[in-house]
Amino acid sequence: MNLFGKAKSKTSAKDAIYKLRETLDMLEKRQAFLEAKANNELKTAKVNATKNRRVALLALKRKKAYETNIEKINGARMTIETQMMAIENANVNLETMGAMRAGAEAMKNIHGSMDINKVDTTMDDIRDQMDIANEISDAISRPVGMGEELDEDELLNELEELEQEELDAKMLDTPAPAVVTPDVPVHKPSKGSVSEDEEEKELKALQASMSMAM
Repeated sequence: MNLFGKAKSKTSAKDAIYKLRETLDMLEKRQAFLEAKANNELKTAKVNATKNRRVALLALKRKKAYETNIEKINGARMTIETQMMAIENANVNLETMGAMRAGAEAMKNIHGSMDINKVDTTMDDIRDQMDIANEISDAISRPVGMGEELDEDELLNELEELEQEELDAKMLDTPAPAVVTPDVPVHKPSKGSVSEDEEEKELKALQASMSMAM
């Protein structure tokens, strides 16, 4: 039991900043009021500077008191603004750390159910299953009866025989080309001309007669 009354709840950064802003607004209003009062006292001092020196001096004293309070308010405002900035930065840091801590916890929870050895084993299983799937796919896509090993030399010999048969068939179907004999004109001696044999005979007879005459 708390003998000193209800315990104070912790002030959040949001509440603290809200309270400081309220105080800052109040100080700004107070400063504006004092500045107006100081300006009025200055006017009074100017008016009575030559007419009533006593009134003028009192007015300047009050003006000085107002200015002193204004300087104090300026100092308080500066302190509050600095404090607000520090709280805002601290709050940003707190939120950042909270988010980072939550991320770290999430990663820890995720990795807590994982083990590097289990991961390696799982990846090996996946690779094995992928290899089996590829082998099954190849087996299914292979035509039936086409998986036997064939002798390429035997196939090439059979192909050459087929080609030779095709050439032989073409040669039998193609008729032999006809021999074209050029038309050579046959020389027939005319009735008034002497053939070469007859000329030779006459030449020989002439030579014989000449040899006898000698």
